[in-house]
Amino acid sequence: MLETINLHKTMMEEEYKPEIRVLKEKLKVLQQKVKEAELPVIILVEGWSASGKGKAIARLIEELDPRNFKVHSTLESTKEEKRKPFLWRHWSKIPVRGQLAIFDRSWYQDIVVALKDDLKVDEILYRADGINTFERQLTDDGYLIIKFFLHIGQKEQGKRLKKLASDKNTAWRVTNADWKQNENYDVYYSAFDGMLQYTSTEYAPWHVLSSHDKRYKTIEMYKIVIDEIEQALAARQNPKETELKEVEEVAATTDTMVAQPISVQNAFSLVKVQKLQEINLAKTIDPEKYKRILKEKQKELSELHNRLYRDKIPVVIIYEGWDAAGKGGSIKRISEALDPRGYEVIPIAAPNSYEFRHHYLWRFWQQLPKTGHVTFYDRSWYGRVMVERIEGFCKPEEWQRAYHEINEFEKQLVDWGAIVMKFWIHISPDEQLARFQDRMNTPEKRWKITDEDWRNREKWAQYEEAADDMIQRTSTGFAPWTIIEGNDKKFARLKAISCLIDAIHARL
Repeated sequence: MLETINLHKTMMEEEYKPEIRVLKEKLKVLQQKVKEAELPVIILVEGWSASGKGKAIARLIEELDPRNFKVHSTLESTKEEKRKPFLWRHWSKIPVRGQLAIFDRSWYQDIVVALKDDLKVDEILYRADGINTFERQLTDDGYLIIKFFLHIGQKEQGKRLKKLASDKNTAWRVTNADWKQNENYDVYYSAFDGMLQYTSTEYAPWHVLSSHDKRYKTIEMYKIVIDEIEQALAARQNPKETELKEVEEVAATTDTMVAQPISVQNAFSLVKVQKLQEINLAKTIDPEKYKRILKEKQKELSELHNRLYRDKIPVVIIYEGWDAAGKGGSIKRISEALDPRGYEVIPIAAPNSYEFRHHYLWRFWQQLPKTGHVTFYDRSWYGRVMVERIEGFCKPEEWQRAYHEINEFEKQLVDWGAIVMKFWIHISPDEQLARFQDRMNTPEKRWKITDEDWRNREKWAQYEEAADDMIQRTSTGFAPWTIIEGNDKKFARLKAISCLIDAIHARL
């Protein structure tokens, strides 16, 4: 891609001034329309060292309302950030709907850093695949991503670095890595070009601009941002018409498009799991035997928790199941065995207004454990394909797409090194009714039962169908579902803790 860029394009001052005034006003008006349409916009500015990324961003935001945009400067990962999946810190910065996020360097720094750290090609490709997945998930959810790469030649870069280094007020901006990049320009040129081609997708293409002339670069950036926003706003007003146009454009350019790599993260082998109606719920355990075995299991798990911390292995435990199935009681018996400094229980309710204005996975990326820690989710991201599906809180195409997105998410967790346990606690309708009535008749338990629980019970058949679909379509080889027979709470608790212990031993 880089070889096609003419680095010698320029623009005269007298041509630039009137044109930039018009473009600034246009972008200012568009920012308000973005807010009204609740369109989330992400603008990335990447490029060579000394290519003018900071100044380009400064010119782009001159007339914008600062209340509706945020600029992020991306540096190398901190020690704390390295204890999370590499995309964790970037998910935390995506904008809410209706706002702009502008990145002075971005998630692509995790590829650039890989060059400096001399990481293996497989790791670099893995990160690039993860980025493609990340950007696709965002654009599928309605985000607009505009990506710029500012290109300069080796001589021009060297001249700018020397100028910066010669001034005591700017010398701090020039690092050894910058000089190394200039000295090894050809190597970085090849690496950048490969990165751009690999990650220039139909949903988030790269715009490579010559950065030799600041006036030409500024005008081009404004034009592209304005054009992309206008198209995105038009697509929201006429979705069917825009969809047809995109299909026609893709068909017309198929022969000239760069072939996109098939991400290894997109191929998932599924583990066959019984349907819920096939589960034998008659399994029980003697109460005295339960007490003895539970004590033994808790002692074993306590010792294993120390090893998890020492080996920096994170554990993600997801609990799903019917209302009153016993999720809380099972979590309590497992967490009792853990060091309280090394685990967290997160009850998941409906998203609040701020969470709702993000991609649905955003809030779950915020809540991942550090390496060596354990996080329990009392309900989880599977709400997308359960309650949100059944209650109509999202469109059919959104929850249907979510199965694959969730598999991608969990694959990234496992690749990071996490143990991912997924429990569905299953009970019969009669058992649920008995537990509901017990809660209603016991004052200290009455807070556990709500009108919503009764409403959900009336939709048992719908929820069972959705649960079967969820389990069948997201029980992967790396994160399979475990169905816990829950009519006997004691049996269910023992099975859950035993399965967790087995998984930890297998991982260790």
